[in-house]
Amino acid sequence: MREAATVSSVLPQGEKGRPRVATTFATLFLSVLFLVLPALAARAMEIQSVTSPKGVTAWLVEDYSVPIVAVRFVFGGGSTQDPPGKEGLANLMTGLFDEGAGPLDSEAFQIRLDDAGAEMSFDETRDGIYGSMRMLAEQRDEAFDLLRLAVNEPRFDQEPIDRIRAQVLSGIIANENDPDTVAQNRWARAVYGDHPYSRSDQGTRQSIAAITQADLKALHKAVFARGGLHIAVVGAIDPETLGKKLDMVFGDLPQNQALSPVADIEPKLAQHIEVNYDLPQTSLQLAWPGVKRKAADFFPAVLMNEILGGGTFTSRLFQEVREKRGLAYSVNSSLVNQDHANALIVTTGTRSDRAAETLGIVRDVVKQLAVDGPTEAELAATKKYLIGAYAISNLDSSSSIAATLVELQLDDLGIDYMQRRAGYINAVTIDEVKAAAKKLLTTEPTIMVVGPPLAGAGKG
Repeated sequence: MREAATVSSVLPQGEKGRPRVATTFATLFLSVLFLVLPALAARAMEIQSVTSPKGVTAWLVEDYSVPIVAVRFVFGGGSTQDPPGKEGLANLMTGLFDEGAGPLDSEAFQIRLDDAGAEMSFDETRDGIYGSMRMLAEQRDEAFDLLRLAVNEPRFDQEPIDRIRAQVLSGIIANENDPDTVAQNRWARAVYGDHPYSRSDQGTRQSIAAITQADLKALHKAVFARGGLHIAVVGAIDPETLGKKLDMVFGDLPQNQALSPVADIEPKLAQHIEVNYDLPQTSLQLAWPGVKRKAADFFPAVLMNEILGGGTFTSRLFQEVREKRGLAYSVNSSLVNQDHANALIVTTGTRSDRAAETLGIVRDVVKQLAVDGPTEAELAATKKYLIGAYAISNLDSSSSIAATLVELQLDDLGIDYMQRRAGYINAVTIDEVKAAAKKLLTTEPTIMVVGPPLAGAGKG
């Protein structure tokens, strides 16, 4: 399920969306990206757990084939921590970390960042505040010092606040007439009720206008603490040096976060939502129950979802909707795992005059899988694909490796998970996949139709 728009996607190029990277870094990075970094994914990686003298822990993959260091980290607590009436606070905050910190105002900070040959970004999800930095190894001292300032001493000066707020507001206003944004907001309210997941990460005209400098400082203080922190580093840096940098950047943060509690929620199913627009193409979105990441039947559900519509050309939905009938360019299913809710989501789009037919076929494919389960051949092929595709999808660059390692930490899967993963997949039996299909797919789904009115939608 796509998250609501964030600062990075709302702002035009040249502002928040502009990569602030020195020319030397950009030239070096582009020249080696397709030649050297994939070598990391091709060989077994040694993941080290590095703990600094002050007790800050990070997972490290040393790699000296390219003189680059990639850092990825997350603090638990994202847009769910926006106070009522201040929706969009976390999103706005992530747009301001490179707009001045410590003694440096916005312009001075960005000049220093460019001079250091580094790229820094922050973004939010519903459940976390993420940060990333890529730097040239020879200039890591300067880059890490700038990251230290951003993490510990963001200025939140009024001029950048007003400027970024205006840019976010322009995106909100533009999206008020965007069918997809309107539909996703309707979907979130219908599925999640009054839970924080139902709110737009971007906020509203009123909530964005109400956010103050004091609100930004309060959220930063509540979220940026070591107790909710996970870090991964990949590249040309040794454990001893990294330990010192971890203390410099994160070592002086408070130990405990001060987060507002967020309840778990089961998405509300068996609903029919119509967002009527006179469009030539109708979008369809359906939701069934999901499965928790730590559940015993998680891997059976993953295999079942991949067979249903997990993105491969051999999935049942792809074959029935696109290959046999040409009803859609793409159709896919995905297991959505969030901290407080889980779901299985199917999405597709088709010509409006064939939307009812497409919806019926999707429902028939789901029903058949729920009743009969997959074949042995489908299961064997899917196991092979999921094992082989992992490196391509998750380990194709230093930044993607760092991002993957952070997610493994968030899910508490252990530093040796990559070595164990294939065993988990291969151990799944066809009876377990059939049970997962029956458990998840026999519930009446929530269906959203975006386009002209669709008579009889939701039946079947």
